[in-house]
Amino acid sequence: MRHSVLLATAFATLVSTSTFAADLPGKGITVKPVQSTISEESFQTLLVSRALEKLGYTVDKPSEVDYNVGYTSIANGDATFMAVNWKPLHDDMYNAAGGDKKFYRKGTYVTGAAQGYLIDKKTAEKYHITNIAQLKDPKLAKLFDSNGDGKADLTGCTPGWGCEAVINHQLKAYDLTNTVVHNQGNYAAMIADTITRYKEGKPILYYTWTPYWVSDVLVPGKDVVWLQVPFSSLPGAQKGVDTKLPNGANYGFPVNNMYIVANKAWAEKNPAAAKLFSLMKLPIADINAENAMMHEGHSSEADINGHVDGWIKAHQSEFNGWIKASLAAAK
Repeated sequence: MRHSVLLATAFATLVSTSTFAADLPGKGITVKPVQSTISEESFQTLLVSRALEKLGYTVDKPSEVDYNVGYTSIANGDATFMAVNWKPLHDDMYNAAGGDKKFYRKGTYVTGAAQGYLIDKKTAEKYHITNIAQLKDPKLAKLFDSNGDGKADLTGCTPGWGCEAVINHQLKAYDLTNTVVHNQGNYAAMIADTITRYKEGKPILYYTWTPYWVSDVLVPGKDVVWLQVPFSSLPGAQKGVDTKLPNGANYGFPVNNMYIVANKAWAEKNPAAAKLFSLMKLPIADINAENAMMHEGHSSEADINGHVDGWIKAHQSEFNGWIKASLAAAK
């Protein structure tokens, strides 16, 4: 008798879980995320993937593509979403791929992403350098020469990221093309060389952004200082944006927010996922901390998945709230 009761209970549980699985709005639907080749973006991408799985979606491993390819793929429906839409930095690429007609973008995923130019504190203090326009002086520019051509070497931006267009535009606008060379290439390799130079006690000039691990290694205010720019000047869709902060300082770049961007037609057919995209929030300090762990060698796929699990566990009630609200939106 006892066995049959146990069996009946087990069967009831099985039925209810399978019914629940069948009730999930994402059942039978495959999601294709994309991100750039910056592996540090995996954390914020996989967090979205994990939440989508809770809604019943089957989520592919994120494909790594150039940003402009990512936007085009999502607009065409070949990919579903990316969690790394920088606004306003990516506005030109976003608009070129179809803008709001093609993309669903609601709610802000990450706020307060900064970027700009930095030099080592020692050189800044010794030569009283606070503004990048001071590098028009060939004597000051020469301090940052790493290859003997007499010009400052700026560790710049990988082509295709969007920041390279801003840097090239600003070097012209601030009349620095004769004294500063914008080194473009593999950012990770270039910044590794820059950090080595810093450790050797040599002057350094570089571009970086947050969230990223660089500012955990070269700490602004302690090891390095942000340089201001003489006036606001941005290319393309950002033209006319005032980058001056309320305190009067101007670092040349507006503070960016990051958004989850999805194919609009897909989002309209998938209200649960659309709701989720609009609700998710990730503090920039958490991304910085995770990126620092990756930089310290915890950067395998298993490590990053562990970081995602850890974040969800630490924010379980918030995460559950997103899932609950998203499921309700599907009803």
